[in-house]
Amino acid sequence: MERISRKGRPCWVLVGGRRRLGRALAEDLARDHDLVLTSSGPWEGESWVAGLSGNSRIRTLVWNAESPELSSRMMADLETLASDGWGISGAVVLAGTFPEQPFGAWTAESLDAAWRMNLGFPFLCAQALAPHLAQSPSGDACLQFLLDTSLHHPWLKRLPYSAAKAGLATLVPGLAQLLGPRVRVVGHALGTILPPEGSDGGFLAERTLLKRIGEPADLCRAVRYAADSPFLTGEILTLDGGRRWVDR
Repeated sequence: MERISRKGRPCWVLVGGRRRLGRALAEDLARDHDLVLTSSGPWEGESWVAGLSGNSRIRTLVWNAESPELSSRMMADLETLASDGWGISGAVVLAGTFPEQPFGAWTAESLDAAWRMNLGFPFLCAQALAPHLAQSPSGDACLQFLLDTSLHHPWLKRLPYSAAKAGLATLVPGLAQLLGPRVRVVGHALGTILPPEGSDGGFLAERTLLKRIGEPADLCRAVRYAADSPFLTGEILTLDGGRRWVDR
């Protein structure tokens, strides 16, 4: 990736780079990247971010999917980054929600919220980021999305969420066609990584071929692999330990 921001370090944007997998990916990439981290709320009190900046430049932004000014805010922020010399060569869209309700309990408001956060927001992020990624002189910028193994087996209590992720899966090859050859697009369909508190980790592990649940390091390796694979685009990589091949 040629569009280097400083001292040979590529600059990436992590949309949703504040919690859980986003934070884990930020901590991994900060070893050799400059990073722009976004969140839906203010960054005050996030002391761990300061610890990333020993060798890296770190910029934090607020991109709130609920804001009516979201698109103009994203475009303004990205223009400011460009004018400040931040040449973006990669982006990972991690932001999303994981709502659960039984069939029959969904309302128009809860459906709209699930689809907006898990499909509409990633699309708007891609739309804002694409022109800046396309300016990479090497033509090897990479835009990556986090999906879910519900692509293979929909979550019945999270059916609108599963539908949104299926829509996002359609965007991956579509955006690859729209943005190629200068920007590659890759998705990651994740199995269980950092399960919610109270989950039965042993049960979840037994329902994979590898007999373990995933770790943040599994995602970090996959993201780096996609970024470093110049002939890979329009594809969705599944990281679920073989879960989809286990009988339900």
